[in-house]
Amino acid sequence: MVVEEGLEYGPAKRRAVKLLGLPARSPLPDNDVVEDAVREHIALYCADTQPTELRALRALALEWMERLAAFRPHLGGAVWHGTATRLSDIYLQLFCDDPKSAEIALINQGVNYEPGSVPGLHGQTVDVLSVACPLRSLGLVVGVHLLVYDLDDLRGALRLDRKGRPPRGDVQAVRRLLENET
Repeated sequence: MVVEEGLEYGPAKRRAVKLLGLPARSPLPDNDVVEDAVREHIALYCADTQPTELRALRALALEWMERLAAFRPHLGGAVWHGTATRLSDIYLQLFCDDPKSAEIALINQGVNYEPGSVPGLHGQTVDVLSVACPLRSLGLVVGVHLLVYDLDDLRGALRLDRKGRPPRGDVQAVRRLLENET
């Protein structure tokens, strides 16, 4: 479901519980287990297309990061971790002095966006500005979701995950990923 439908891990796990007819409170695998299964699936069934799709998504993410550089953007999710496919959305975390400044920047740039809120770092609700963006190299439209955090949240956002990896990367880190893919 994650690879073939573009679902995020949480919704995919919940749907799997329903499809398997398990009780709603059944224990679910942690995200590391799901990520390992996604990587295995990609290696078996998508090895010929996924690297090109991932590169295109990372390039689009970098464009948006450069466009919003004043807000210290960091790329997270499947596009950062390398498990994204053409059905994946891009998640950028913005760390702002003023939470409304990112929204004002989009308005000033003439960008149409949809405001909302999602669970963010540490489970706290954060504002999200979602943009439908054409990705011409793949011939599709991709969701670019800008999660707006306070500047103070940046410190905790850079702690390594349980596998010892950075959970997100800044502009320079994304550039390095793209350079290493060529």
